Amino acid sequence: MDTVSNFHWNCKHTWRKSAKNTAWCLLGCAIGDLGTILFFQLTQIPFPVLGVMILAIINGLLTSIILETIILIKQNFNFSQALKTALGMSFISMVSMEATMNLTDYLLTGGAILTWWVVPIMLAVGFVTPWPYNYWRLKKFNISCH
Repeated sequence: MDTVSNFHWNCKHTWRKSAKNTAWCLLGCAIGDLGTILFFQLTQIPFPVLGVMILAIINGLLTSIILETIILIKQNFNFSQALKTALGMSFISMVSMEATMNLTDYLLTGGAILTWWVVPIMLAVGFVTPWPYNYWRLKKFNISCH
């Protein structure tokens, strides 16, 4: 039997593991993304909204890669293996997460504005977007970053 016919979406264990992986990715992305937006919001440095959002996405990707690399090193990967794994295995998740978080912020606030009500929505959308992909990758290829 081939792997395509064995694949299914109803494995609770895989959903839990993929949720854990997605949550770690979200934490890393949120640190850089929300930190960048908050910095520009508090300092009121005149910078275009699109520029702030692009910087937020880049910083979110970088902090997620750093966090995931640290987690993998603690799991006995050497630095090179950990960095390569963090970059290669979860980059699609990180990009989709960052894009949807910032799109949500833009649609709800006009962009680059953190309020008490928008942050939980951004985080929820950022989590839900890559979660099915992470499940699929874990189930089909047994590949995860954590």
